[in-house]
Amino acid sequence: MNALFKICGTAAFLALTAVAVRADDRERRILESATDAAASLADSPLRCIPPALMHDAAGVAVIPHVVKAGFVFDGRFGRGVVLARRPDGTWSNPILMTLAGGGVGWQAGVESTDVILIFKTRESLDRLMRGRDKITLGADLAVAAGPIGRQAEADTDAQLKAEIFSYSHSRGLFLGASLEGAGLLIDRRANEDFYGIRDGRPADVLALPASEAEEVFRLKDRLMEMSGTPPAGPPVLLTPQPSPFPPPPAPVPPPRERP
Repeated sequence: MNALFKICGTAAFLALTAVAVRADDRERRILESATDAAASLADSPLRCIPPALMHDAAGVAVIPHVVKAGFVFDGRFGRGVVLARRPDGTWSNPILMTLAGGGVGWQAGVESTDVILIFKTRESLDRLMRGRDKITLGADLAVAAGPIGRQAEADTDAQLKAEIFSYSHSRGLFLGASLEGAGLLIDRRANEDFYGIRDGRPADVLALPASEAEEVFRLKDRLMEMSGTPPAGPPVLLTPQPSPFPPPPAPVPPPRERP
């Protein structure tokens, strides 16, 4: 009987370990996909998101492979990350989140689309970070399709009132996406699995030291490139070189005359 309990206990431990590994792998895949989505924009000559807009953003969410089903009236779901701008201009640790809900505005036939949300103000970002419940775009937070190309210089009434700019990337096309009706929700369980913290609250993730995971470094570098700022690298130490010419002699003061 004891042997049976040991076997069952070992099997349960291995099963839980496998689940944890799968969960951690899932979060890493989300980060890798988010980096690829950001890279598609950063490497595009179209530069659909103006660098100045990214540079001044309080936060950015990247949700790759958002699956859409339906025609005209549609439903969608995707997992992604949101990052906050730090006071020194760098990006925070990514916080895992989900996008889900229905709405109107996507072209029929698009099955998977990368979505990027630009938070214009800290207040709009904090509403997502503080909320334990879903935040609905268009109801709780004003959202508008982001300016593209020459439209970046022309602010419409909708853009002026918007707290979030939305962009989509599908089949090589970069478009402003209409996401009204979609909901954003922090995925606390995913944050627990990836960072190994209890409850997975955004405040706890932001308080952690910068993650050393390669997926996090790559995502932050891409976002810095999109902001028009080169990614941070190791400091370059310059060795002082001796001057090829000897320094000029110090001037000799004239002798003082005696009275």
